[in-house]
Amino acid sequence: MPKPTDKILVIKHGAFGDLIQADGVLRDIRNHYPQAEIVLLTSPEFESLMHRCPHIDRILTDSRSPAWQLTKHIALSKTLKHELFTQIIDLQNSDRTRLYRRYILPKSQWIARLSGLEPESGLKGQLALLKQADIPIHHAYSPNVSWMADNISFLLKRHRVQSPYIALIPGCSASHPEKRWPFYKELATALLKHGFDVVNILGPDELEMADHMPGHCLTKQHGLFSWFELAGILNQASFVIGNDTGPSHVASCLGKQGLALFGAHSSVTRAEIRRGDFRALKANDLSQLSVETVLAAVLPKLPTPTQPPTTLKRRPNYSVR
Repeated sequence: MPKPTDKILVIKHGAFGDLIQADGVLRDIRNHYPQAEIVLLTSPEFESLMHRCPHIDRILTDSRSPAWQLTKHIALSKTLKHELFTQIIDLQNSDRTRLYRRYILPKSQWIARLSGLEPESGLKGQLALLKQADIPIHHAYSPNVSWMADNISFLLKRHRVQSPYIALIPGCSASHPEKRWPFYKELATALLKHGFDVVNILGPDELEMADHMPGHCLTKQHGLFSWFELAGILNQASFVIGNDTGPSHVASCLGKQGLALFGAHSSVTRAEIRRGDFRALKANDLSQLSVETVLAAVLPKLPTPTQPPTTLKRRPNYSVR
């Protein structure tokens, strides 16, 4: 039985989309240990984001330094040992966290996924962990990151963004260029012709797109969005279209209507991005996925535009999942 004196370490380093998707898991942990202190060990880049998460009490950061940086490993080891955690819940399930269990906190009570068959997705692996620990599952399937979303009405008004608007996420991590669908410029043009305003969500790896994308590229005037501005823009959008990337997961976990575009290098099943009215469209070759096909999947779901739409030829070659 949980005790008020419990002090629990939850380990989840990232990545961004995986951390967002773990919101429901963290909520179930909090509900099971309502009086415990819950501390999250995560990567430094997510510290400011997770400070706002309502399901945890404190943040510790782990830069996951290479083995030769001994002083950093020693400092982390001292910090974790000093905390005197009564329990560790390992949501990361990595070789690194297994080393922490063996060499830093070997006497602590660990909840980690049992070895065996690889789960269908990272989220399903975390669900198996909760079941293994007898933690009731109520919210893990339905993450809700509304706590992320700032009210950005003033920003939209300042830049004359008209509602309803469509948010496009044309980029992704620079290390995975194969996940980028190459026709967002043409899609933005088509949506504008249909009477919809368009807001392009650009991160640090795709700022070069700002001068070429039709619609609003707010980063040109405003600069890069904070986590909370990003969520606010997605939250007020009527529809979101993006690649297999973190902001698309945010939109899915905000309960938005949307569509994620997947190529051969990504698994829709493993991504666990489909929930509610947020769906996925997969093509073996993203370069062969036409703008007309994406429009055919999207237009029936959109609200009445600000201007009368112009009919475009559609070719529904792919299935929306």
